[in-house]
Amino acid sequence: LLTTAGGGPVLVSWSGSMFEYLMPLLVMPTYENSLLDQTYKAAVARHIEYGKKHAVPWGISESGYNAIDSHLNYQYRAFGVPGLGLKRGLSEDMVIAPYASALALMVAPEEACLNLEKLAAAGFEGRFGFYEAIDYTPSRLPRGQSNAVVRSFMAHHQGMTLLALVYLLLGRPMQKRFESEPLFQATMLLLQERIPKAVAFYTSPTELADSHRESVSVETPVRVFNTPDTPTPEVQLLSNGRYHLMITNAGGGYSRWKDMAVTRFREDTTCDNFGTFCYLRDVNTGDVWSTTYQPTLKQPLHYEAIFSDGRVEFRRQDYDFDVHTKIVVSPEDDIELRRTTIENRTRSPRTIDVTSYAEVVLAPPAADTIHPAFSNLFVQAEIIEQRRAILCARRPRSENEKNPWMFHLMAVHGAEIEQISYETDRMQFIGHGNTVSDPQAMGYPSDLFGTLSGSQGSVLDPIVAIRSRITLDPEQSVTIDMVFGISETREATLTLVEKYQDRRIADRVFDLAWTQSQVLLRQINATEANAQLYCRIASSVIYNNASLRADSNIIKENHRGQSGLWGYAISGDLPIVLLRISDQANIELVRQLVQAHVYWRLKGLAVDLVIWNEDHAGYRQLLHDQIMGLIASGTVASLNDQLGGIFVRSTDQISEEDRILIQTVAHVIITDKKGTLAAQVNRRDSLKTAVPRLIPTRTHRALPSPVAELPDHNLMFFNGLGGFTPDGREYVISTVQDHVTPVPWVNVLANPQFGTVISESGMSYTWSENAHEFRLTPWYNDPVSDRSGEIFFLRDEERGHFWSPMPLSRRGETPYITRHGFGYSVFEHTERGIHSEVQVYVALDAAVKFTVLKIKNNTGRSRRLSATGYVEWVLGDLRTKTAMHVITDIDLQSRAIFASNPYNTEFPNRVAFFNTDSLTRTITCNRTEFLGRNGTLHDPAAMKRQHLSGKVGAGLDPCAVIQIPFDLADGEEKEIVFTLGLGRNVDDARKLAQSFGEASAAHHALDAVRQYWDQTLDAVQVETPDPSLNVLANGWLAYQTLACRLWARTGNYQSGGAFGFRDQLQDVMALIHTDSNLTREHLLLCA
Repeated sequence: LLTTAGGGPVLVSWSGSMFEYLMPLLVMPTYENSLLDQTYKAAVARHIEYGKKHAVPWGISESGYNAIDSHLNYQYRAFGVPGLGLKRGLSEDMVIAPYASALALMVAPEEACLNLEKLAAAGFEGRFGFYEAIDYTPSRLPRGQSNAVVRSFMAHHQGMTLLALVYLLLGRPMQKRFESEPLFQATMLLLQERIPKAVAFYTSPTELADSHRESVSVETPVRVFNTPDTPTPEVQLLSNGRYHLMITNAGGGYSRWKDMAVTRFREDTTCDNFGTFCYLRDVNTGDVWSTTYQPTLKQPLHYEAIFSDGRVEFRRQDYDFDVHTKIVVSPEDDIELRRTTIENRTRSPRTIDVTSYAEVVLAPPAADTIHPAFSNLFVQAEIIEQRRAILCARRPRSENEKNPWMFHLMAVHGAEIEQISYETDRMQFIGHGNTVSDPQAMGYPSDLFGTLSGSQGSVLDPIVAIRSRITLDPEQSVTIDMVFGISETREATLTLVEKYQDRRIADRVFDLAWTQSQVLLRQINATEANAQLYCRIASSVIYNNASLRADSNIIKENHRGQSGLWGYAISGDLPIVLLRISDQANIELVRQLVQAHVYWRLKGLAVDLVIWNEDHAGYRQLLHDQIMGLIASGTVASLNDQLGGIFVRSTDQISEEDRILIQTVAHVIITDKKGTLAAQVNRRDSLKTAVPRLIPTRTHRALPSPVAELPDHNLMFFNGLGGFTPDGREYVISTVQDHVTPVPWVNVLANPQFGTVISESGMSYTWSENAHEFRLTPWYNDPVSDRSGEIFFLRDEERGHFWSPMPLSRRGETPYITRHGFGYSVFEHTERGIHSEVQVYVALDAAVKFTVLKIKNNTGRSRRLSATGYVEWVLGDLRTKTAMHVITDIDLQSRAIFASNPYNTEFPNRVAFFNTDSLTRTITCNRTEFLGRNGTLHDPAAMKRQHLSGKVGAGLDPCAVIQIPFDLADGEEKEIVFTLGLGRNVDDARKLAQSFGEASAAHHALDAVRQYWDQTLDAVQVETPDPSLNVLANGWLAYQTLACRLWARTGNYQSGGAFGFRDQLQDVMALIHTDSNLTREHLLLCA
């Protein structure tokens, strides 16, 4: 069978490879003008022509290519040139094998030498000669690469190369041996067959197809985000099967090893501010930003987050620097590599500080979430200066406990490190009252070196942070490798530290990560596009996304808790993805989600996939069999009805209330009635709000800010920040920016069933009945940032300037005075002529907390202001568990915001409320709306709008915000009462909101609190020669014992909520002379 190539006839082969055409010539002679001679020359000419056409080196044959199996072995098959081979699909691959050019030395030596020189110049040779192949096929290339080198050597291909060289250089010795063999001489005429003069030529359909094919680059499917402020965080999962990484388009995320959290993470759809970060600081200007949008939240000139299955990239431009970050997980070792390239785009040298940051956990995620301060106590850090690394490990709590070692290193390539320093103490890095968006470690003056403290050992709040100072010449770039990893032993960890100092090894990780991702996809028979779709679903599995959850009306109907799932073998401990299918024609949805479930497991994301068979047309069993067949044919058959597995249920066996329950708890609901999987997943609710922006009507300041001086209160035992009043009944604290307490100094306000913790900076958290099990607002257990879920703001409506009447969360320009008394705390502040006083206390006999805000205008003219109160709902133990179940509403009778959590069956029917005595108000219960995506409580998005939207309901990121506008004449004072409380049911909540909603009720409650504590604490008075002992003994010790130990059973560092049999018995003995009735009641309780 003949075809035409190179202007003449040529024999057709199967694959059109150089191997097929030139292999005989290695040992057999050829004869001028014979058919074989013409075929050799025409085949080589066609290979050369095909290479030029596609602008690549020529020479295609059977070889290895850029695909590997599960054992990381290269795959091997025949490739060829279209038009020479009968095999279809030859044009779909472009794999150049150098040994094919070596074979061509026997036919076209000059052209072959030039081609081999080109291959050598491109770096395609290694220790044993030319590499096996260079794969130019776009579908097998990582994004941004034009080729992939198949770095292997095959003995028989090297042998063919040697024979071709011998043919050319030593005068055809193998052919002479062939010709000298009598057996072959008898058939030599067969090799001399002439070229036929008249014959029908075969025209290959493949060749025709290729002749019309345009050279189109098939890019690997990626997701590119030009903004971090997507409606919900978009995520990419990276994993090697043991070490798991999740990264969002803003730069947040987690690092986990097996079932252990390596770094701290909290699911927060709105703020997304946990993860591993890198800060950048221009030393000369003091400008600070980060390689990703989080954590500094600086708006870049240009921003891109690029997600592919094996890699995450971030690109941004700021302050004439180009910053490009690539993140991968190594398939070989349990490490993540974050490579940042920084280019100076100016014409002058620039000095920059590069600072990494990650909060160390090394414990199960649940243990860290429940009590992070306690979990932190067991982590030790060690700085290895000679290797520019930090090691961390958790101290064992028993003889048999073996804990892994974590490491972090920073390697700089392409520039000299002028200075390097280390930090392992979060308090030293962040600073009390600061956050990751504005850490004190990044706020040093430009004339200082700004070195980190170098703390190590048993720090109270462990982190790993390394800072390198680098100077870049004009147009110079530098590459910084930040490596985080974990291993079983210290010795193995140090080996990894040494290994990844080498840039060549680090370079290899990127290729290995891409290759491993391709192997994984091939194992589960998925494409890159499938993987990107499954990661989009994972975004909604990890972060609450109302657009893929049940309708809010369904969520409102639920009245069952987690135990309602157990009858269907579903634990409820893992996120649930629910598929509802009723038609066999849509079985593709099942196949996709079963495949997605396998993909998530391989990426370290555990999910329960629940499939509802809703076929009511009599074919239910057929659909069930199809579903089970798809599951059985995959790798998850053993996980049927197991934790993290697949649960197939027929809806006719599920009660209506349980259908509502399962839909309510599902993070993602897919149905075959709403189109394809991609169409449903790609739906996202808009973040836009119809509320107009606040436009300042005055731009100049009302009054110049006074000098920030701390007032003198003639305090006893003053320590520079605080002291007792002369009568010993209040502790007064004075703070101003950069002059704050070293840790939170708190006051516990409580009655027997309800309470709150107040720090010198503001509200901490509020609970009812049990400080651990039922919190109204979140207990963050963070003495460094002293974060709060209860914040208040004042705003100048004419200028848009806003601040907090307490130091949290938007500190004003002048000092704050905090007064902790028996049963109350008071905050005083003056901002640009507006004086505010906030009184906080808890009713003596009701589950109600009062925040009484008094504002006085001392500016010399009338002012238009607003007051805003904000609370984050928990209504359970942990916000990450309860937020998706909280339902908010407006009670028309009391005008209070109501919030309930029907999923919490331990405290059934409870209804929390947030209210104010002001009739003029706007509200919202959507935290994402109030803070803004990637927002903070320091700068909420809604504080730049005219009013709040009025949004309430289910499926939101729940909060309660009330904003009250008002006018103040010069010298006038206004009082606003906010109440936060809990009712045992709706009627009780309404009654409490109405009974305590007026200012008079708030005043009476305060009087009762003062009277109770005066009577109780004055029952016993002591007089000693030591004034400090007198102050403590005459009130404060008994107050602390009763309010904190007996009633609250909580504090700032530990929130247990439970009774300790021995502990509380000891505590009540201190009250035997103060209030013997309390002692008696507790003794009877324990008896």
